[in-house]
Amino acid sequence: MTKEELKNRTKQFALDVFKFLMSLEKTKANDVVSFQLFKSSSSVAANYRAVCRGKSDADFLNKLKIVDEEADESLFWLEFIKGLEVPCDKTVLDSLIKEANELVSIFSAAIKTIKEKNNSKK
Repeated sequence: MTKEELKNRTKQFALDVFKFLMSLEKTKANDVVSFQLFKSSSSVAANYRAVCRGKSDADFLNKLKIVDEEADESLFWLEFIKGLEVPCDKTVLDSLIKEANELVSIFSAAIKTIKEKNNSKK
């Protein structure tokens, strides 16, 4: 997957999460969880764009770690919504959980590969 494809994929994830959140009933509890999920999912997309503009290998790696953390946090909030059994479109929720899992896997693997590559240079 190219950087451009991943930029588009992370942006689409943020858009899909936002649309999903807009469909939830407006309650204080949902608003709190929605805000957290909105922040983390949009951060995945915004910070991945920053990764693509990394100034050095170390900068690239550090920014990628942030993206990985935000993707994992997004996964947490999606699983939290599922665990609370918040009334929502379960098909969409499951699809978002699947995508968040895939993004975490992609970024975690990339971090591991970069670390291994850096260690082999030493």
